[in-house]
Amino acid sequence: MSAILVGTAAMPSDGAIPFAAGACFHCGLPLLADSQKPLWSVKIGATVQSMCCPGCAAVAQAIVDSGCADYYLTRSVFSERVEGDGLIPPELRLYDEEDACRKFATADGSDENLLEASLALDGIRCAACVWLIERRLATIPGLHSASLNVATERLHVRWDKTQCKPSDILQSLLQIGYAAYPFDAVRQGEQLRSAGKRLFRQTFIAGLCMMQVMMYAAPAYFATAGSIDHDQLQLMRWASLLLTLPVVCYSALPFLSGAWLGIKLRRFGMDLPVAIGIVAAFAGSAMATLRGHGEVYFDTVAMFIFLLLCSRYLELVARRKAASTLERLQYALPSSAARLRDYPNAMHADVVGAATLGVGDLILVKPGEAVAADGILLDGTGSVDVSLLTGESKPQICNIGDAVPGGAVNCGQAMIVRVSRVLHESTLSALLKLAEQAALSKPRIAQWADQVAAWFVVGLLLCALLAFCAWQWLDPSRAWPIAIAVLVVSCPCALSLATPSALAAATDRLVRSGVLILQPHVLETLYRATYVIFDKTGTLTKGKPALQHIESYGDWSAEHCLQIAAAMEVSSAHPLGVAIAGAAQMLPAGQGQAPALLAGAVRQVAGEGVEAKIDGILYRLGSAAFVAGIVGCAIAATVSREAVATPVFLGQSGRWLARFDLADAIRDDARETVAYFQRLGKKVLLLSGDDCGVAQQVAHALQMDGAFGEHLPAQKLALVQDLQRRGEIVVMVGDGVNDAAVLRAADVSFAMGAGAALAQVHADTVLMSDRLSAIADTARLGRKTMHVIRQNLAWASVYNLLAIPAAALGLLNPWLSAAGMSLSSALVVVNALRLRREI
Repeated sequence: MSAILVGTAAMPSDGAIPFAAGACFHCGLPLLADSQKPLWSVKIGATVQSMCCPGCAAVAQAIVDSGCADYYLTRSVFSERVEGDGLIPPELRLYDEEDACRKFATADGSDENLLEASLALDGIRCAACVWLIERRLATIPGLHSASLNVATERLHVRWDKTQCKPSDILQSLLQIGYAAYPFDAVRQGEQLRSAGKRLFRQTFIAGLCMMQVMMYAAPAYFATAGSIDHDQLQLMRWASLLLTLPVVCYSALPFLSGAWLGIKLRRFGMDLPVAIGIVAAFAGSAMATLRGHGEVYFDTVAMFIFLLLCSRYLELVARRKAASTLERLQYALPSSAARLRDYPNAMHADVVGAATLGVGDLILVKPGEAVAADGILLDGTGSVDVSLLTGESKPQICNIGDAVPGGAVNCGQAMIVRVSRVLHESTLSALLKLAEQAALSKPRIAQWADQVAAWFVVGLLLCALLAFCAWQWLDPSRAWPIAIAVLVVSCPCALSLATPSALAAATDRLVRSGVLILQPHVLETLYRATYVIFDKTGTLTKGKPALQHIESYGDWSAEHCLQIAAAMEVSSAHPLGVAIAGAAQMLPAGQGQAPALLAGAVRQVAGEGVEAKIDGILYRLGSAAFVAGIVGCAIAATVSREAVATPVFLGQSGRWLARFDLADAIRDDARETVAYFQRLGKKVLLLSGDDCGVAQQVAHALQMDGAFGEHLPAQKLALVQDLQRRGEIVVMVGDGVNDAAVLRAADVSFAMGAGAALAQVHADTVLMSDRLSAIADTARLGRKTMHVIRQNLAWASVYNLLAIPAAALGLLNPWLSAAGMSLSSALVVVNALRLRREI
């Protein structure tokens, strides 16, 4: 885009901020006066505005061309100057390359062409920036959504890679003056620490000035009439005024700026009454000081700001503690790794960046070091600490051939690991992505609290106005301090903090226990659930079935039938298929797969089995009904019920070949988990695709309220939906691809951490610890969380109902109101932090 080159001076500003002649309309810096460097300008509205450089001119022209010229009418501060005239740096094109894009963008899951990423932004100054960014990105073809969190300066975008490139998004932001880059936990952490230091400085200055102001205010409070002459009193007032100025002009900036943004957006936030109280008290006191008579409240203003900042700092610390586990996850993966060059011939290792590791690379993990990426243990049997990932406090024994997740800490001897997933596809990366997505939304109870707080602020302002008018008629000398007391004593903060502070603390506790909540409604809905439904294989059972018996129905040997079944299941992730393939590998020498059988035209049928061709012959492996479809007749043989076993049948056209009985042990904590929900009055059912007899046996062993076997995925979904139509609130706990649809349909769903990735994506909660008892722990903490939220909301409501009328009646002076308001907010946060120690 080219800007208009002219030689005229800048026109007067039509914007919402003060504008000086001879300054750039975009960034506010002085215009270049050198005659050899002409002035640039852009027509904004009906006025031609001067710019200091081609960069600012091009940015302004881009804003106008995209229909966002109203940005200049609503901004509260100038934009940053855009250095240089190149708005499309070549570096942006690097993000379009597949390798670079994969490092910060991930597939959406609903569409293979959709990608999503989190971007960090620099240069956000006010709400007008948010409006401008979202309006600008909405004009990019192929961009499906853009959500900006102004508090964290995080931008979450989803785009179609066939219509849009990452450089298009970054370039569009740069064209309107905002630098964007893929989210980096280290950089974000530095920004958070910087914000914490700034808040501490503001609190420190407020506290220091408050103590000095109180020294000057104390004599006036305790002196008898006539003991201090007027000149001395005025001197102390002027000293208090000067000491209060830095408190109001610097320490109170978070409240004043928040209130101003709310006014511009026509939204009444909790900062508005606070800001009005600060400004009103300070302005009234300053006027009284100038006139030489009247009441002053400098001590109240300083103390109010100090106490409120203390409360906000406490809230910040509480939130950081609540997010501490997730923050530790972000730093769990090491930034470098020792890659072996010539193993096993030599143990020479090169230190390389963890992000550069590829599948198949061999890395050396020394004792005490964290594994840099997901891999398979090749040498060095020992133990690893996975507490950060799963919540399990005891080190896990790791043998050669076992999978080792990235982020696990080596607790034993040195290990050699073959990388199986690159860094951005690792277990820990997926965990972080899911956790970040969960933080983008709020549960309904939190949304309700925010709405109540907004209406509360409006009612509070009306109450303060009515109190002022009433006391102006009754006793004008008390009208102003009482109105200030009403504004100051109220605590909408407690209403807004009651829910999010409790949920943040509970979420942190659950993450440390190996429970990752992906949807915001989980704890609230789990508390109200009426039915809890469990899948069997991999959920109530350990998910590692073993082949117990092979029944051959023809003249083929059991070993040959097992070879055929294993060839069909060689790529299966289902626990039963893995067990069959594993049993074939354990065949004695001479009975193994030599020559190997290769299956072609493999077709998986969800909930029924697998079909494939071997040497041109069509086979089916799965349930009796599924295999009977090609055999042509039902099987008369029955399965032994001496043990809880699942039958898997093998057949070909017109012929039954074999039956494989696979037994899976019930989890040790299954009975305890079922009993917990039954004690709460909830119905507990088993819903499985396995044989009805096996399902009934498992349900009987666990004393469940009912069992449904031989249910296909569509039948599972229909059963859950039927319960929901009857008004029941259903919790579904599953594992495996077959459970994806029913997990998505349930009111609350849990996926076992060792289950299929698709099931985890569609679940509301993932149990990383793979402990079934973690579901009961989640329900237990959910009940406690709802109790804490109710306590916080009740306290906030009772406090405001008592304090506001008391202040309106003149029973509370401003400084006591300030103390009450700050302590109320602090109490809510401290009460919520108790949840970090529960379960």
